[in-house]
Amino acid sequence: MYSSIIIAAALFNEGATTRAALKKARTLLDDGGKVTLVHVIDEVPGYVAASIPKEHMAARRRDVDAQLAAIAAEAEGMTVETVIREGQPSASILGAAQEAGADLIMIASHKPGLSDYFIGSTAARIVRHAPISVLVTR
Repeated sequence: MYSSIIIAAALFNEGATTRAALKKARTLLDDGGKVTLVHVIDEVPGYVAASIPKEHMAARRRDVDAQLAAIAAEAEGMTVETVIREGQPSASILGAAQEAGADLIMIASHKPGLSDYFIGSTAARIVRHAPISVLVTR
């Protein structure tokens, strides 16, 4: 069905939603296809970044890299790459999808709250702006 799948990797719940998405991707992936796990570290405003030690940010990135690598290693028989980006989540995920030549983006969504109606969630932004298919899971 799909030759290149991007999974927006959420790590806040020990990667449970990412692991579930990876399991689903296995059923959707063509033979010889690849999955790319993309995690976006929110950009820290300059006035805040100035007070955060650089080593703290580097340690955070290493931690994210290790978590993604562990999840990717569990996907036996699949080609899984990992990408870490910094910036605005929806734009970063869409950019990674374009660079990977993806034909599907998978993203988990939460139950919408009042704030989502005013600013929109990452999943909603991706659905609105993606030029390719998007699978939103709960």
